[in-house]
Amino acid sequence: MLSTNADISTILQRILDTAADNFRVAKILLQMGLDPNDITYNALFNRILEILLHNITLGNLFAVVGAIFFVATLLMQTMVPLRVANMFGCAFFAMYGLLSGNTSTFLLYLLLVPINGFRLRQMLKLVRKARHATQGDMSMEWLKPFMTERKYRRNDTLFKLGDPANEMFLTVTGKFLVKEIGVEIPPGRLMGELGFLTPDNQRTGTVTCIEDGQVLTITYERLLEIYFQDPQFGYYFLVLTSQRLLENIGRVQGQLQTAQDQLKAMRAATTNRIA
Repeated sequence: MLSTNADISTILQRILDTAADNFRVAKILLQMGLDPNDITYNALFNRILEILLHNITLGNLFAVVGAIFFVATLLMQTMVPLRVANMFGCAFFAMYGLLSGNTSTFLLYLLLVPINGFRLRQMLKLVRKARHATQGDMSMEWLKPFMTERKYRRNDTLFKLGDPANEMFLTVTGKFLVKEIGVEIPPGRLMGELGFLTPDNQRTGTVTCIEDGQVLTITYERLLEIYFQDPQFGYYFLVLTSQRLLENIGRVQGQLQTAQDQLKAMRAATTNRIA
């Protein structure tokens, strides 16, 4: 055990000694082609300038521009401009790999260009579909690429009032019933989106399956990821859920008005009988 510790200590000490030797100013100056015993600012500047001029090639210029775009991606706050900057950076680095004869660098960054392009197209499509949704398309079928399939049978309960909520549903086939308000949900409609907006993420109603069907689900965590990738999506999703909430309020108000009309009619009938 002691010999093992001693060997490790010796190895670490050798590594530190070698690193310290390699980082000595004198050795660095020698590697730059300068005399450590006769060094001036003018000689140092001229040598650095000579190295820079020697390395000014078309390939290195592409690498510099690519690096600028990659630094720009760190400053982006939203995903769409980040993807665009990343695509340009990868394209310039691919050209650098091609001109410098570095096959692995060329292939790596060339492969990243279409990957970023695909993700950018997917995000732009998501934002475009969300805009259309605010203009009347409440189906939100544009979320399908981000959702997973699930099947339910008749009398199955998807969730109950007050249950913890962690996912949203999009109906594909079958029929579902919101028990508290007696509303049937046909294919192509959202369920469970309001739980995403409640402070404690609890279900605001009970939904059961009244006809065998299929739904697509997406977790609230995934919705948050999409939101942080493009906050504009969050705005449109808020508009969508607000419209759905207003629809529910209008439905309840209509039911309340019907009940009040029936009560008035009953009172009038009772008054007529008494009279």
